[in-house]
Amino acid sequence: MRTALITLLAFAAGVLVMLWLAHHSTLPFVAADSQSSGSAAADSRGNEPATSSSADADADDNNDADWPSSGPSPEQVIYAQPKMVADALAKLTPRIAGKPNLYLVTFAGDGGEDVFRNEAEYASQLFSQRFGATAHSLVLENNPDTLSAHPLASWSNLESALDGVAKVMKPDQDILMLYVTSHGDEDHNLLVDMDPLPLDQIGAPDLAGILGKHPFKWKVLVISACYSGGFVPPLHNPGTLIITAARTDRSSFGCGSDSDATYFGKAWLVDALNQTPDFIAAFKQASGEISQWEQRDKLTPSEPQINIGSGIADQLALWRKGFTAGPAVPFNPAVPSSPSTAAANQ
Repeated sequence: MRTALITLLAFAAGVLVMLWLAHHSTLPFVAADSQSSGSAAADSRGNEPATSSSADADADDNNDADWPSSGPSPEQVIYAQPKMVADALAKLTPRIAGKPNLYLVTFAGDGGEDVFRNEAEYASQLFSQRFGATAHSLVLENNPDTLSAHPLASWSNLESALDGVAKVMKPDQDILMLYVTSHGDEDHNLLVDMDPLPLDQIGAPDLAGILGKHPFKWKVLVISACYSGGFVPPLHNPGTLIITAARTDRSSFGCGSDSDATYFGKAWLVDALNQTPDFIAAFKQASGEISQWEQRDKLTPSEPQINIGSGIADQLALWRKGFTAGPAVPFNPAVPSSPSTAAANQ
C-alpha cells in the first residue's frame, strides 16, 4: 500500500513539473533567429559567419510576414532544397566545346522585396537570350512567390550550386559569373533572409572563403548592395573581375518594395548590357548613368567600383568571340506580391 502511494505521488509530481515547464519554458531553441543560426554555422564550417545586419533585425520584428499563406510549409521548403539545386543544375544548357563558356549564378538574398528577385531572374534571361549558347545560368533567390520555382539563396545552396557548376565546366577555361543582389551593411555583410527560415548571413570574408573552395580560374563577381566596395579586398585575385554597386563606405540606391530594379541593376543589366556584351564597357556606361540619377535626386554619390584582375579582360574577350549578341531583352518585373513599402537605399 505504501509503495503504491509513493508511486502515485511521484507520478503526480512529474505531471506538475511538466505543466510548469509548459508555461515557463525559456529554452533557446523555441524561437531561433538568424544570428543564433550563424553561431552553429561557425562550429560546423570552421570560420566565423557574418553577424546579422540591422536590416535583418528589422525583418525579425515582422517575422513570417512574407511567408505565403498557401503553398509549401517552411519545413517542406528546407527539405526540398537538395533536390531543387540538383534539378537546377541538371537544367543547365550543354557546354559548347572548343571555346570559353560562361556560367552565371544569380543570388537574390532578401525575400522581402521583389526588386532583388527581378534582378536575379532578369540577369538569367538576359544572358540566356542575348549572349548565345556559351552562356548558362542558374537562379538562387529568396522570394515568397518562388519557393517552389527556384532554390533558396542561402549559404548552403550557393556552395552546392558552385560544386555542381565546377563539375560541368572546364574551370581553367570557362568563366564563373556570380551576380549577388541584396541589402548590405557598413560591416560588409549581405542580408540573406526568407523569414521564418534561419538562414546564415554572408559577409565579405565568408564569400571569399566559399569561392576559395572551388577551382575557378576565371571569375566575374558582381555585388549589388550598399557598401559593397568592401567586398573588393577579400575577393581580389588574378583572373577575377569585381564590380560593385557602391564604394566601401557608401549606400547604393533604388531598392524598396515599390521599385522594379535598383539603380545599379537598371543601369548595368538592363541598359548597358543590352547595348554591349563587354562587362567593363558596360560598367563605364552604367557608372555615368547612375551618377546622373543621383545628381537629379540629390543623393550622396554611391561611386560604383571595378577591380580588374590580370588576364580576365582577355578571357572575356575570347568568350565574346564565341557569339554574336542577340537583340535587347525586355525587362518585365514581377508583379509585387505584397503592398509596397518605400525604401530609400539598400
